[in-house]
Amino acid sequence: MATIMITGGTGTVGKRLTELLLSKGYSVIIVGRGGHSKGFSTSKPSNSSGASNQTNLRYAQWNIDAQTIDESAIQQADYIIHLAGAGVADKRWSDARKKEIADSRINSCALIVKALSSIPNKVKGVISASAIGWYGPDNQHNDEGNASTGLDKRGFTEAANPYPDFLGNTCKAWEDSIAPVKAFGKRLVILRTGIVLSNQGGALVEFKKPLLFKTAAILGSGKQMISWIHVDDLCNQYIYAIENEQMNGVYNAVAPHPVSNQTLTIELAKKIGGSFYIPFYVPAFLLKIALGEMSIEVLKSATVSSHKIEAAGFQFQYPSIHDALTQLTKTT
Repeated sequence: MATIMITGGTGTVGKRLTELLLSKGYSVIIVGRGGHSKGFSTSKPSNSSGASNQTNLRYAQWNIDAQTIDESAIQQADYIIHLAGAGVADKRWSDARKKEIADSRINSCALIVKALSSIPNKVKGVISASAIGWYGPDNQHNDEGNASTGLDKRGFTEAANPYPDFLGNTCKAWEDSIAPVKAFGKRLVILRTGIVLSNQGGALVEFKKPLLFKTAAILGSGKQMISWIHVDDLCNQYIYAIENEQMNGVYNAVAPHPVSNQTLTIELAKKIGGSFYIPFYVPAFLLKIALGEMSIEVLKSATVSSHKIEAAGFQFQYPSIHDALTQLTKTT
């Protein structure tokens, strides 16, 4: 089986992806932050997945600031899955934090490009994360008014132009910075990822917190559309992109049926608390005070189409929010 090098492998998506790859017989190299060193670490980092005793899971180091990486990781990899990047929702968006979010993506892509150009390797393809932050709100035509190329009946398509705000500009620079790998004959697939639902971190954990107090917090009007994806479907899309050589270019990694914030919140409340919950609305102005500029994303309605990846043959395990939350609330 092939060897898969994963950057950002200790995050929520990376951990689950590593588990699924190992279960399918792949070898995995997790590349993490640290100084440059030769060879692989034999000890498990404190924040990595619990599969360290498996002989087909190894660790390597890179230093994005210094633009160095363990050469053995590049030399042994058949495919690279690039997930690394500072968490968009982890901290309030100060100017310094916004720079960190952008630089962590752009500079890590630059390091991968540099490594593939300078280190002898057998890498066949790179599967890189991006985000639906590429798209603006539903009431905007991201394709400069030509709806026939940027929208379909299910929402924004991959043909839409990036929206000219912080996340749109960041996603554009992110995707542009990994694009040079194509010049080396590497197949490049980019997955623009929606809101990932997982019990191990991310948005779902935050949605659950008010339910501990039997309350369901609906954000703003609650009408804003959320383009989401179950973590297992996302991880299986990365594996599908590896295993299907006809996949090239950009795909939206979202479930086929986006839902409103209110629908997601109430559905989750019913799964966890039955009829014993009190819905309440968190006013937009309070979110703006609490979150600052990041509140724009929380309140933005973005309906994104999954048509292209479905047309490529991918089948979702959890196409509806009911399916996804039923599974996730059974495994909490």
